[in-house]
Amino acid sequence: MQLDDIDRRILRELQQDGRLQNVELARRVGLSPSPCLRRVKLLEEAGIISRYVAVVDQAKVGLKLSMFARISLTAQDAETIEHFITAMKRLPEVVECYIMLGESDALLRVVVPDLEDYRRFQSTHLTRRNGIQTVKTDVPSETVKQSFALPL
Repeated sequence: MQLDDIDRRILRELQQDGRLQNVELARRVGLSPSPCLRRVKLLEEAGIISRYVAVVDQAKVGLKLSMFARISLTAQDAETIEHFITAMKRLPEVVECYIMLGESDALLRVVVPDLEDYRRFQSTHLTRRNGIQTVKTDVPSETVKQSFALPL
C-alpha cells in the first residue's frame, strides 16, 4: 500500500491519540467521516496499523526501573538464537528485545519494581539455560524522551 499525505496525517493523529473518534479524526485530517473511516480500515487491513494499545505510566504501576541488558549468547547458531528469542518472549519483564549486530548479540529493556527484583530476574532468567553467556546491565539515570510515534 502506497501512503499519501492524508494517510500520513491519519497515522500521525492516531499515534498521538488512538482513541480519537472517527468524526474528530476526519475533521483534523480534512476529510468527511466516511472516507476517513474507509482509509483507517485500509491501513488496518494492510497491517500498517497493527494494533491499538494503552500506554501505561510504569512508575505509577510500581515498575520504577527500566534496565538495559546487553546480552552475549553462548553461540550464534540459529538454534541458540531461536531458543533465546522464545525464552525472552515468555518473560513479561522484558518489554523490548532486539537481536543486535555489533558488540552485543541482543539488547533487552527490562522493567522491574526495584534493583533487588532485577537482581532476582537476572539470576533466574538471564542464564546459560536461555542461551546467555554474559549480561552487562546499564542503568539509566533519567528518561529524556520516550515516544511510540514514528516520524511520518
